[in-house]
Amino acid sequence: MIAVSRHCFIVLLTALAFAIAAPPAQAQFAIGADEAADRAVELPDPLTPEAVRELVSRLSDAEVRQLLLQRLDSVSEEKSAAEAASRDPVTFIADNLSGAFNSVLEAFVALPHLFDGIATGIGNFVEPRGTAGTVQWFGILLGAIAAGLAVEFVVNRLVRPWRYNTKSIKDRNLRQTLLALLNRFLLDFGGIFVFLAVSGLVIHQIMPAEPRFSREAAWAIVSQLIMFPRIAAALSWFLSAPTRPDLRLVHVDDATAVFFHRNLMVLAFLMALPAVTIPFLASHGVPMGEIRLGFWLSTAFYALLFWSAWYKREALTRMLIGPAGDATPAEVSVARAYPTALMILIVLNWLLIEMLVAAKRFDLLDGRQQITLILIVFAPAFDTAVRGLVRHIVPPMKGEGRIAEQAHRDTKRALIRVGRVLVLGFILWITFRVWQLDVVDLAAAGAGFQFAAGLIDLMAVLAVGYLVWELVTLWINLKLAAEMTAAGIEEDEEEPGGGEGGGTGVSRLSTILPLMRWSLQALIVVMTLLIALGTIGIDITPLLAGAGIAGIAIGFGAQKLVTDIVSGIFFLIDDAFRTGEYVEIEGTLGTVEKISIRSLQLRHHRGAIHTIPFGEIPKLTNYSRDWVIMKLRFTVPFDTDLNKVKKLFKQIGREMMEVPEFAQDMLQPFKSQGVLEVDDVGIVIRGKFMAKPGKQFTLRKEIYSRVQKAFDENGIQFARKEVRVRLDGAGGDGPLSAEDRQAIGAAAAQAADLPEPEPGKA
Repeated sequence: MIAVSRHCFIVLLTALAFAIAAPPAQAQFAIGADEAADRAVELPDPLTPEAVRELVSRLSDAEVRQLLLQRLDSVSEEKSAAEAASRDPVTFIADNLSGAFNSVLEAFVALPHLFDGIATGIGNFVEPRGTAGTVQWFGILLGAIAAGLAVEFVVNRLVRPWRYNTKSIKDRNLRQTLLALLNRFLLDFGGIFVFLAVSGLVIHQIMPAEPRFSREAAWAIVSQLIMFPRIAAALSWFLSAPTRPDLRLVHVDDATAVFFHRNLMVLAFLMALPAVTIPFLASHGVPMGEIRLGFWLSTAFYALLFWSAWYKREALTRMLIGPAGDATPAEVSVARAYPTALMILIVLNWLLIEMLVAAKRFDLLDGRQQITLILIVFAPAFDTAVRGLVRHIVPPMKGEGRIAEQAHRDTKRALIRVGRVLVLGFILWITFRVWQLDVVDLAAAGAGFQFAAGLIDLMAVLAVGYLVWELVTLWINLKLAAEMTAAGIEEDEEEPGGGEGGGTGVSRLSTILPLMRWSLQALIVVMTLLIALGTIGIDITPLLAGAGIAGIAIGFGAQKLVTDIVSGIFFLIDDAFRTGEYVEIEGTLGTVEKISIRSLQLRHHRGAIHTIPFGEIPKLTNYSRDWVIMKLRFTVPFDTDLNKVKKLFKQIGREMMEVPEFAQDMLQPFKSQGVLEVDDVGIVIRGKFMAKPGKQFTLRKEIYSRVQKAFDENGIQFARKEVRVRLDGAGGDGPLSAEDRQAIGAAAAQAADLPEPEPGKA
């Protein structure tokens, strides 16, 4: 409270130094309007010849002359506006730039008269009051301010228990932070209101009404030069929290937060100063066209704003990039270009003010340019606030793996884009309100304004369509990622079975969602374009009729396409296949990799892709639905104890079912199926197990490893294929002849189904 009071007294002393006893602009404008209303003559509506004769008969000569002058001035202004509008745009801009340059030169020429004019205005204010009256006026003003601050201090002490205390909260979330900031802002604003009410009451009750403008001057200092900077300080504290980094919403350091907080107060003071000083001096006999005070106050405002943007250009860039480190390259480029663009915009805005002054369009110099510029200046704060809100409102990542991480990142990016569109719409709405733009009025103003109104409607339609696109895509992507994450599917994982096919598929919803996403996106685009075309005045009825005719023509000319689409719909309804399942279609094997509206793509386990239209699928075999049975063959010697092998298989199956890693994928344990056949090598024994689709290959590897280890521990060997060759006449341990070696090689090749060795190369 003491710090706030100190700021108020500093602002007060500065206000007194720049403009002593200035009445509010609103009061001045109101007085001028009332005086004009006493003399103004209202024309009858409707303006018929009889009404004109009746009006003239009851008017005095002076009133008739005044009415004539008003109509002539109105005609002259309309003619000047028409001539200005008919000029070439380049000529119009060149003339206004030349006028702005001359206006600046005139301001420098009039600089020596500036302080003389201020002194003259102050003297004219002091003269009717005298020294004692002026001292009394200052005393009452200071007393009113002191009374307002004192009552505000008491009220703040009384409401202290209502302040939201966050220092005792360890894990503070966004909701608690916003509550603390909003609580402080409302209490600060309430204190400003109490100060304003008490000070105004004291001024109204104690300050004498005469000489003229005594009360108005004191009220202008309190209500504008003191109130506006304090309101700006409350808003700045809400965003930057210069003394509480733990509550700060924007991404800036402590020094930058304090810098922006102080400069915003000074900028608010400079914005309020012209509205007080210029009417005050003008009402006390100072010709404003000769001293050009408005030029220097406006230049001071834009110079401070330009210097702030240049001095804190790196901080503005860091604010836009944000703390998360996940800014896209485009966002980084925009953040780096923003300070330069802002400084250029400040210069152009200042130049626009001077062009309006040169064109004598003082009716447009009401602060709308500054408010629009302030909105642009606050763009980084708005963007940082949007990203901060998104970081807090996005739920934690569901599941693990790359798909879950990508879904979490996509969710944040989509919400940030939606938030930016909403903020942009809010800023445009405020801008329209500030500039008092009405689309209905624009549409009735002329062809150019009708085009502007149509363009505004078009932008609104496209913005709504984009928001719907983002929200629909976000919802489908979240559902798709949740389904795939819950199923434990990773897009970059190794193909199950080492490339043999037969992997598990995704859920039915995961198969349909991509098609639904594509269909809804296409529908949103078509509907948005049709509504946009209708907004800008294009009749879409012929387009709809043409689309209907084209649809009929396509239906007759592309019956095969229609057949494929309809067949695909029924395949999906029957749930015949899903993405990731291993299927066979007329001898073509592969994993379902992609499903479109007319065909599906099968990825063979060797890499080839088969694209098959739905209408050409007579029969489909799915190897990955619900469960699979894997049968394994083992060949053992003829003298093997088969009962022992059976017990070993059963023991292996029981042990694997006790391992959680395998038990969740194995639906039935591994067991022996007995003797399959007996060949010339040994006895073929077969075992089997039931597993989830896609998991059978991992289980098979484990079973092979366990069977081999169990056989080694129990002295059981796998049967090996042997070839015995009997040589007639051969015997003893002597070396084999070339003919014997040739005979042995031929017999071995025949047994192994290999080509016989050439003579001399056995």
